[in-house]
Amino acid sequence: MDGKIWLLTRSLQLTSFQAYKLRVTHLYQLKQHSILVSVGQDEHGINPLVKVWNLDKRDSGNPLCTRIFPAIPGTRPTEVSCLSVHENLNFMAIGFTDGSVVLTKGDITRDRHSKTLTLHEGTSPVTGLAFRQVAKVTHLFVATLEKVHCYTLSIKEYPKVELDTHGCALRCSSLSDPSQDSQFIVAGDECVYMYQPDERGPCFAFDGHKLLAHWHRGYLFLITKDSKSSNKTGFGSRESSPSEKQLLTVYDLDNKFIAYSGSFDDVIDVVAEWGSFYILTRDGKMLVLQEKDTQTKLEMLFKKNLFVMAINLAKSQHLDSDGLSEIFRQYGDHLYFKGDHDGAIQQYIRTIGKLEPSYVIRKFLDAQRIHNLTAYLQALHRQSLANADHTTLLLNCYTKLKDSSKLEEFIKSSESEVHFDVEIAIKVLRQAGYHSHAVFLAEKHMHHEWYLKIQLEDLKNYQEGLRYIGRLPFEQAESNMKRYGKTLMHHVPEGTTLLLKGLCTNYHPSVDTAEKDIDRSCRYIDANSEEFIPIFANNPRELKAFLEHMIEVDPCSSQGVYDTLLELRLQDWAHEKTVLQGEAVSLLRSDNTVFDKALVLCQMHNFKEGILYLYEKGKLYQQIMHYHMQNEEYGKVVEACKRYGNQEGCLWEQALGYFARKEEDCKAYISEVLQHIDQNNLMPPLLVVQTLAHNSTATLSVIKDYLINKLQRESQQIEDDERKIRQYREETAHLRSEIQELKTSAKIFQKTKCNMCNSPLELPSVHFLCSHSFHQHCFESYAESEAECPTCTPENRKVMDMLRAQDQKRDLHDHFNRQLHSSNDGFSVVADYFGRGVFNKLTLVTDPPSSKTAGSLEVNLQRELLIHTKRNC
Repeated sequence: MDGKIWLLTRSLQLTSFQAYKLRVTHLYQLKQHSILVSVGQDEHGINPLVKVWNLDKRDSGNPLCTRIFPAIPGTRPTEVSCLSVHENLNFMAIGFTDGSVVLTKGDITRDRHSKTLTLHEGTSPVTGLAFRQVAKVTHLFVATLEKVHCYTLSIKEYPKVELDTHGCALRCSSLSDPSQDSQFIVAGDECVYMYQPDERGPCFAFDGHKLLAHWHRGYLFLITKDSKSSNKTGFGSRESSPSEKQLLTVYDLDNKFIAYSGSFDDVIDVVAEWGSFYILTRDGKMLVLQEKDTQTKLEMLFKKNLFVMAINLAKSQHLDSDGLSEIFRQYGDHLYFKGDHDGAIQQYIRTIGKLEPSYVIRKFLDAQRIHNLTAYLQALHRQSLANADHTTLLLNCYTKLKDSSKLEEFIKSSESEVHFDVEIAIKVLRQAGYHSHAVFLAEKHMHHEWYLKIQLEDLKNYQEGLRYIGRLPFEQAESNMKRYGKTLMHHVPEGTTLLLKGLCTNYHPSVDTAEKDIDRSCRYIDANSEEFIPIFANNPRELKAFLEHMIEVDPCSSQGVYDTLLELRLQDWAHEKTVLQGEAVSLLRSDNTVFDKALVLCQMHNFKEGILYLYEKGKLYQQIMHYHMQNEEYGKVVEACKRYGNQEGCLWEQALGYFARKEEDCKAYISEVLQHIDQNNLMPPLLVVQTLAHNSTATLSVIKDYLINKLQRESQQIEDDERKIRQYREETAHLRSEIQELKTSAKIFQKTKCNMCNSPLELPSVHFLCSHSFHQHCFESYAESEAECPTCTPENRKVMDMLRAQDQKRDLHDHFNRQLHSSNDGFSVVADYFGRGVFNKLTLVTDPPSSKTAGSLEVNLQRELLIHTKRNC
């Protein structure tokens, strides 16, 4: 009543300043600004003044008053009943006891930037004002003793909506926070009403004579008279008498419980600041209510088993998921111990993702609670949090319950709804005997191996399994045929063979039933046909058809294909020799078989034509003859010698030794062999005699003609050699006489033509003792040396080379003999000389002489002497 305004700090320090001369009637502190708006009187009478204070700025130690203006509607003096200021400082509303409301629009802290107008007029005193700001729309709620109105201030005309036909007493209205959609709260004696800008919202039946209503942080504060009697006749009837108790009740409307209730004497106001609630009483006391933390509240509710309320409280306090899960668990445990298993499982389901599933599963493993366990496992799968054990357990529950409909619903869910391990589900269904369900699941989710395993191993549906493999992409079809090929070949040989043919030659899945998502790039790929041969182990007929198809489609098939087909044809030939011989031979002639393997196969089956063909192909001529010898085919032995004797001369010697060892009468064959040996001079006569000495049936008459012919040729050779010796001696004597004549007598050159250009000889010219003459310019152009005749030089060089070779040979022979006699290992010496090519046959190529001159005779003499020396060596 002294016109002072008192300020209380957080440390509860009081300060004051003189705001008015007489008294202060209303105060409004903005939450977001250090602005205080007050209404009071500086002089007697009805002349209220509004003052705006800036608490951050000082004037002579007091807060700065930034604006003063009278608070009267027009010219009518009336008392101020209530005050409200918008947080943006652009609106201020003042309510009066005569029912009028004055609105100040603009900057309320300055006179120049604001204007004042009468917004509302009526007959009933204004008891409450509140601004509501949602987005860019601003509303003003006006409460009187009789009505509730709402004005839209963001529209120029300020449209008004009448929300209700009953009002409230002074200080019995407030504005809720955004958690309650910023609704206007009006506290009547029977109910508490909540209003939207355009309609009335919910109401709460809180009985009692209301003295004050206040809202803060989700709580509704109501002060009511403790007595049942109340006087509703006038505007001041809400004032309590000193003898009456007042009841303060704090409601949590969201969670629908009373947070606090207490009795006080003469409460002036309730103020919320610094996280606490302060109660001011008329006797100068200030009481504080401190809100308990959320965990303490929850523990109190748990003790009273008020779990539903605890859950609502936790949600309103935005408790994290872990905290909520713990409440659900405790609630579930409470219901479980009460025997409400259905309710308990619903709470446990809400803990999925936080609570370990085994905690719940262990409680419901009893057969009588299998329905609850099934519900929990289903929820676990829907949230994709089930592991393989959970899937197994759920499917076992379905099978125990024999609930085929649920089972089908579970496995036939769409791709987006599959929340389980498909492979585990297939295993469980297979073990439980639900093969059709397992097959469906495997086919739907493309678990090809499981599908085939069930079809072939459990259902024995081989035809379906083969059809399914034909639909698969190449890689999977190939791997499954390698795995199940033998089984399919045993039961469906024709179809399996047909599929393998396609798989190895331009494979592509079955067009009519192939999956839509098959990669087209996988088409036209060939498998390795050789890898599938073991599948036909017990089906040689199908294997033969398969291999023949392969070499027909792809002549460049692997060697294994040809070798296997050859073996099959040889096996068939062993039963039908005359019919199938051509097939085997044609395969050998294709040059696609491995020589060694083919030869072994032919020998195993004693396939004569194949053996002889391969021997001839491999140039194994001695093997051919030995084969005939083993089979005592004498004519074939001689024929082989005739056919291959030129390639391998030792065949005749081996043939002679073979016939010589025979005790049978082989004179005709021996004679024929000796004839070829004699004609080609293949063996020394002594060796022939020694070879035939082992045969008791070979008499002297067998080799009589051979020996006579041999001796005759030797005699003839001796005569020819003696004749050549005489000839060489005569030629030598003649050459010596010519040399002597050249040394002692003059040589007359009578050549008329040049031996180089064949033109008439002219001076200057060059003459040689060999009787060759040249123009000087021709000689200089073609001669390699001034001392040698260009015409005779090539022949002379050949003779000199032969002489040097003879000298070297003679030296090498002597060195070889010395080394052979001095060495302890004579065989290694011989092998070394063989390696160096010493014993290779020397071939001399000579040109016939152009004329019978002295030089040519000497050359012939040297050549014959060299040949004679070679024979003696």
